Amino acid sequence: MIYYGRQSINQDDIDAVVSVLKSPMITQGEMTARFEQAICEYAGAKYAVACSHGTAALHLACLSLGVGEGDIVWTVPNTFVASANCALYCGASIDFVDIDASTFNISIVLLEKKLVDAEKQGRLPKVLIPVHFAGSPCAMDEIGRLAHQYGFRIIEDASHALGASFNDRKIGACEFSDVVTFSFHPVKSITTGEGGMLVANDKSIADKARLLANHGITRNPELMSKENPEPWYYEQIALGYNYRMTDFQAALGLSQVKRLDAFIEQRTAIAEMYRQQLRGLPLTFQQVQLSVKSSWHLFVVLLNTYDPGKKAYLFELARSSGFSLNCHYRPVYLHQHYCSDGFSAGYCPNSEGYFERVLSLPIFSELDSDLVNKLCAVFRSVFD
Repeated sequence: MIYYGRQSINQDDIDAVVSVLKSPMITQGEMTARFEQAICEYAGAKYAVACSHGTAALHLACLSLGVGEGDIVWTVPNTFVASANCALYCGASIDFVDIDASTFNISIVLLEKKLVDAEKQGRLPKVLIPVHFAGSPCAMDEIGRLAHQYGFRIIEDASHALGASFNDRKIGACEFSDVVTFSFHPVKSITTGEGGMLVANDKSIADKARLLANHGITRNPELMSKENPEPWYYEQIALGYNYRMTDFQAALGLSQVKRLDAFIEQRTAIAEMYRQQLRGLPLTFQQVQLSVKSSWHLFVVLLNTYDPGKKAYLFELARSSGFSLNCHYRPVYLHQHYCSDGFSAGYCPNSEGYFERVLSLPIFSELDSDLVNKLCAVFRSVFD
């Protein structure tokens, strides 16, 4: 069965992991620091903190910006639940901004309208979490302009977007944001099995994230309550978490970074094959703005008209042909947990209409062109 995403592991990756497994230090050694530095150099950020998964990176980002009880965080509904859950972990409340019907990213028009209304009500967000859906970056310059005007902070959820760029600058440079988070799940641009990272240009943000990722424990004498501590002494100075990345995970990530640009080129070529072969069918593609380069984490198509019967037929026909499609994403606020908090259908109509018509097609660096041709033939057989 061909799933929507899959990792690419070569012998260099295996050798890198085995080397660490044979070393004395497999948890918190030098490899994690080297991986952090490699991501900083690639993305153009000053500081990086590796952690156990992308959700941890989002949680640490919120904590590092001081998100807590009484605060409001906004994100989009068209995302994995972690983009919203991270605010709830901090005791904050969450709200949603609808997507643009063509880019499938946050709508700048609707964001600005919601900000105007929120300012009148005295309920402006402390943090906005724009999501670079499918690897196509949001209009970060416009979001940055609004952040300056309305005084909110920005966490870019770039779980899909390592290797993407906006205005010729890599996502992760934090040009318009306070923090950027990445995920290294096996279906992402590169993988560490599970794993995540946050990057920032503000040292205080990175320092707080690193502290909280390690139980809130420090060995820095300047932060301890005890004067002239012994060399073995340490203190927990905050309520932290065990969000650390292992060294063998970091070794895999460090090896994979070397092929990151090649992975993105391969994904881009596959996306172009889909676009060429499916052109002319009653399907809508994600509109990728001229100012961005997508990392093509996902390749999604929308049926031009709402037809649940045809969507189900396509889904099952593809499965019988060896392809397990997916549908990214069900609007977060329609999940049971969020409905119990008062959200209901109709809150973000663009996101709901999108989900009713979307299908996610397989895209990963090692996807064979013959398989792309086979799946496209399945689609053509349904619409011809």
